[in-house]
Amino acid sequence: MLKYSKTILTKVSFDARLFEKELRKALKVLVHDEIVELKKWCFEQFGEVYAVLINRCFKQVAA
Repeated sequence: MLKYSKTILTKVSFDARLFEKELRKALKVLVHDEIVELKKWCFEQFGEVYAVLINRCFKQVAA
């Protein structure tokens, strides 16, 4: 599922709302280790554009 999630996030990265929606969906189905890897990957790939959005999504997972 991690690879699939990365593919989807890459495809919807042009739109912040779609990106956030798909990121939240991914976080619901991934296990802890995959979530950690996805967070790192998201910041590497989209951190310049979506850093605040990524932080918000991952903080809700940790809570």
